[in-house]
Amino acid sequence: MSSRRFGSQSLVRLLGHWQQTTSRTPLWRQLADALRLLILDGRLALNTRLPGERELASSLDVSRTTISSALARLRDEGYLESRHGSGSRVILPDSRAVPTLSAASVALDLSTAALNAGPEIHQAYTYALSAITQYLSLTGYDQSGLLALREAIAARYTARGLATRADEVMVVNGAVSAFALVLRMMTGPGDRVVVDHPTYPLAIAAIQGALCRPVGVSLPQTGWDTDGFAATLAQTAPRLAYLMPDFHNPTGRCMDIPTRKAITDIAAQTRTTLVVDETMVDLWFDSPPPPPLASFNPEATVITLGSAGKSFWGGLRLGWIRASSCTIATLAQTRDTLDLGSPVLEQLATLWLIENSDTFLPARRQMLAERRKRCSELLREHFPEWTFHDAEGGLSYWVELPGMQATQLAARAETLGINLGTGTRFGLSGAFDRYLRMPFTLDPAELERALMRIKPLWTALNKTTAPTIKRSIV
Repeated sequence: MSSRRFGSQSLVRLLGHWQQTTSRTPLWRQLADALRLLILDGRLALNTRLPGERELASSLDVSRTTISSALARLRDEGYLESRHGSGSRVILPDSRAVPTLSAASVALDLSTAALNAGPEIHQAYTYALSAITQYLSLTGYDQSGLLALREAIAARYTARGLATRADEVMVVNGAVSAFALVLRMMTGPGDRVVVDHPTYPLAIAAIQGALCRPVGVSLPQTGWDTDGFAATLAQTAPRLAYLMPDFHNPTGRCMDIPTRKAITDIAAQTRTTLVVDETMVDLWFDSPPPPPLASFNPEATVITLGSAGKSFWGGLRLGWIRASSCTIATLAQTRDTLDLGSPVLEQLATLWLIENSDTFLPARRQMLAERRKRCSELLREHFPEWTFHDAEGGLSYWVELPGMQATQLAARAETLGINLGTGTRFGLSGAFDRYLRMPFTLDPAELERALMRIKPLWTALNKTTAPTIKRSIV
């Protein structure tokens, strides 16, 4: 199988601040831990070929012995395969098990922000199995999706303030697939795509996978920087802009009405297409979000993405695109090169969930609100140096550490079987190494168990930092 060579400077940016000179952990071990984290995160893809030892040593400003020892460790663990004259290639061991310091250690995932399925998922599939009979005499291929489901999705948009018809909706296989389809239709190699910075990692991956260049607009402490957004559009002339106003991943913030109006006005003036990801729209706590972004300026071209994954269950790989009927028709033609439609059973299950969402979504939001509160209490009590704003919606906190220590902490946590979502996953070129995304989706007891295992790692890592303690922002 052919492999892609990873440039040394790109690897340096991905590694971030991996090195802690005051630590008793040998430098080669710190490097091995940081590289393993990149592999497990998927930021170093399978079959990627690493730069040579001499080149790496020069780029990282360490000895070649340090590089050799780190790579040897990863080879022994099954994360690298080396051949003489061909360098080292990224692989995965037969088991994803990470070397642990204790045989009693149990893997805990704090890198994924998602909920388990509730009892309504079983009910939805029970309905779908009974309802599918009438569709079995058909081919099952449908580029647009079942009419009943598209009508239900359209009715939801209309109820939220964006008048929508069924022919303005396409059912797809998840929001990421929807974004990839839009990129395939609208962009070409080298095109620029503006994104919030930070933003959703899989959106960055989709942009880069389409051979486009993501351009970040930094988010301020609160809200969105509309002046910065306008300046970036003027300076870079992007093909489109990807935004998450309800609720932003990873920060959990919600775009207010004046900002929505300003963003759509800017898009209309510059003729920039907005791709709006609403996968978190149902997960609000205190009040529902404002009307969809597409409802604020009819002159703006807005393509809205939705998903059943966060609202209902991640295993229900179904999403949708809301756009003008002309855009939907063009997307259907483009889709012919990717797939032949979405599974009928999943569409019927999603239809049942949408039609019955008022019976279970309020309880789901209440549970999330309680878990958010408990997560906040645990973080304030055990990690007083960490700061964060209360999430208005969504599934996680965006936590700021006192220094660029996220990669180091995550690498150490991996050796205990705890997976952390470092901020660098949500940024461009290794940015946000002082941030963690901390989901509050786990059962509170399980979350506390994970945080208690991280605490001594953080204490050891942070013992040389300044004594000033910041209080979390709530």
